[in-house]
Formats: sequence, C-alpha cells, structure tokens
Amino acid sequence: MSFENQTVSVHYARAVADAAISRGYSVETLMRSAAINENLLESDDIRITPEQLAYLMRAAWQLEDDEFLGMAGVTSRHGVFTLMAKQAVHCKNLRGVYRHLCRFYNLCTTAFELSFSFDERLARMSMKLSQPEYDKHHMLIDFLLLLWHRFPAWLVGNRIPLNGVYFDFPKPAHSAEYRLLFPCPAHYDRESSYFTFSSELLTLPVVQTPETLKTHLRRAPLDWFKRQNFYPTYTRKILDTLTSDDGFENWQFEEIAESMAMTTRTLRRKLTEERTSFQEIKNIARRDTAIHLLSQKNLPIASIAHQLGYSDAPSFSRAFKEWTGVTPKSYKR
Repeated sequence: MSFENQTVSVHYARAVADAAISRGYSVETLMRSAAINENLLESDDIRITPEQLAYLMRAAWQLEDDEFLGMAGVTSRHGVFTLMAKQAVHCKNLRGVYRHLCRFYNLCTTAFELSFSFDERLARMSMKLSQPEYDKHHMLIDFLLLLWHRFPAWLVGNRIPLNGVYFDFPKPAHSAEYRLLFPCPAHYDRESSYFTFSSELLTLPVVQTPETLKTHLRRAPLDWFKRQNFYPTYTRKILDTLTSDDGFENWQFEEIAESMAMTTRTLRRKLTEERTSFQEIKNIARRDTAIHLLSQKNLPIASIAHQLGYSDAPSFSRAFKEWTGVTPKSYKR
C-alpha cells in the first residue's frame, strides 16, 4: 500500500462538468470516461482518485479541444502545452524554463498574462486571468498554478519548495485542498495569483530529455495530481508509517512515537503545532486508501474493511459514510 494514492475533492470534477455543460457538451460521456457516477457530484464531502480526475480532464480536453476547459473565455487547442513542453525540455536551467513558459503563453493566448521575476532572495511566478468570470470555481487558476509548479520541478528533477501561494480571490470553500496542492501557506485577496520560491533554485539544470518527456506527456495530467503528498513534517512521517504496509491496526501512537525517537508527549505537541492529531491523520489515511481500494473492481468491501483495520464491514461502512456522506456500497456502485 502506498499513500501515493492521495484523493482529491469532487469539487474539481464538478467544475469540469459545469464548464462542459455551459458549452453544450454532454457530461454523461465525460463522467463515464472517468468512472465517476454523476450523483457523486452533488456532495461536497465526496473525494475521488487522482486517476479519475486525470481521466476526466483528458476526456474533456479531447472532447472540447480546449486545454483551458472552457474556463478562460478563449480556447487553447489540445496540444498547445505539448508544443511548449517540447521546447522547454531544451532549456538550460529552471530560470530558462520559467522565462520560456511566460514568453510562450503570452505570445499564443490572451486568456491570461504570465510574468516571472526574481531578486537575490525570491523568485515569483505570477498569472492574471483576462476574464476571471469564466473560472467561477477557480479550477483554472488552481490547475495552472499547479502546472507551473509541478512541470518545471519535473524538468529539473527536483522538488521546488514554495514559500507561499497567493490567490486573487477570497478564501474559497475548497481551500482545504490547497495544503495538498501546494506545500506552503496560502493567502487570498491579492492583486494577482502567484507563488514564490528561493532564487537559489533557478540555476538547477534541466535533466529531462525529449524521450523522457514523451512518457511524461502520455501520463499527463496524472503525475501532476498524484504528487499531492505535501503535509507538515510530523504529519507526513505518521502518514508514511501508517501506509507502509497493509495493517493500519498494527500501529499504535506509542509505537510510532518510539519509531521516531521521541516521547508521545513530544509527538503530540508537534502534531498540535501542525494543527492536527493522530486520529485525524489515521482517518485521512484510511479514507483515502478506502477510496482507492473501492475503485478496484474485484475487491470485496469486507476485505477492504479488514485491510483498513476495522473489526467488521458495518464499522467501516459507518466511518466511510461519516467521511463522504455515502456508504462504501453506494460509492463502489
């Protein structure tokens, strides 16, 4: 078992569906492509797998021939990002990648304006939508900022720790997702949307090749969604421990503290500082792993309950309904 199977809010699937409907496309076809039941879109508590969101976006790109998914007021034909990426892989370093990215999109679209700047301490990648009223769920801004962060990081083969991410809109209802999307504090009501990181990283060389890029693009956008495992230090360590094997019930808080060479009191204080608790972390791990396992066709619910450390299927069902608003049986159906 791996916590790589982090889940994402159904908010993003709903945003893709709403944009498709507003342009006259059938949402049924899109949902079928991603194995998402349309009824799930009605609940804010539902979460889906990264695979489902990736399949949904890929289907929308192909159906609508618009990489902006109808959320920008103007379209960008499917394949434009690939063209940019095939040029970016030949850049010398991270600074060159960001400069190329901005030049490319500022030349080929009026959907938004990109700008990149840096000083001795911080680098800043900014964007401003020309017609933000089309991005009513903030899906496009979220996705593009994610893309401007994750793809350059892949090109240089290094994580890019962010100092902060900033949005030009008020704090949205789905703001809890940002701790998964961006490994840094989030801020709102700014003049534009942007993120900052250390200028020291700008000299990192591009290590990918045209051949590795082909594989990366064939998987897109899945890899960008699956790398959502950005949690504070001790939360991350506990999640890794809980999901390192198939037995959630095998780990107790005392044992985890001992494995991290600290007392339970110290670890509990660290978690309080990170605004969480052991039970909350355990529930997150169980919930997201349950959603991943329920997407496997031939895995019985009773087996999933046992794998997650529940004594019986009804106990698991009650917990799952509390997390998502639906029963495991309904979700699997």
